[in-house]
Amino acid sequence: MPLPHPSVCIYCGARSGLRPAYAAAAQATGAMFAARGWRLVYGAGDVGLMGEVARAAISAGGATFGVIPQHLVLREVGKRDLSTFVVTEDMHERKKVMYMNSDAIVVLPGGAGSLDEMFEVLTWRQLGLHTKPILLLDIDGYWQPLAALLRHLVGEGFAEPSLLELAELVPDVASLETRLATAFS
Repeated sequence: MPLPHPSVCIYCGARSGLRPAYAAAAQATGAMFAARGWRLVYGAGDVGLMGEVARAAISAGGATFGVIPQHLVLREVGKRDLSTFVVTEDMHERKKVMYMNSDAIVVLPGGAGSLDEMFEVLTWRQLGLHTKPILLLDIDGYWQPLAALLRHLVGEGFAEPSLLELAELVPDVASLETRLATAFS
């Protein structure tokens, strides 16, 4: 059942990465969510791309819902000026709370944690546990190696071809906005 207002879960890096385009995309995404009235649900950190997307959403007057496990409050600099700030016991609870409070999932560039989060919701979708859109913001081709890996899994017989339809790569923030607007209409 959809939430009363569109809420989008962002998985992204607690680091900024090497390319300025990643931070620019995170900032543009946060500002776009605010302009659209879509609530940002994210990992509550004030570092890396997480911090960029949240600061942009807040600066533009957007609603924010941050979820952070107790053990990361200091490491990820838990951002307390959010509309909602939730501290969980562990990573598993964090992921569940973020997922349950979202209508769609967006994955920006990130590392192992972002992949863990993305693969969990991708697996749940593959198993038929949800139908929420999963969109990977493919800034400068960041997610192309992952797309190749997913095709490899299918090609080697470890997944059905339908796996390739469960997560969608979008090339830029404008395409992300269009795809989410379609999903929420």
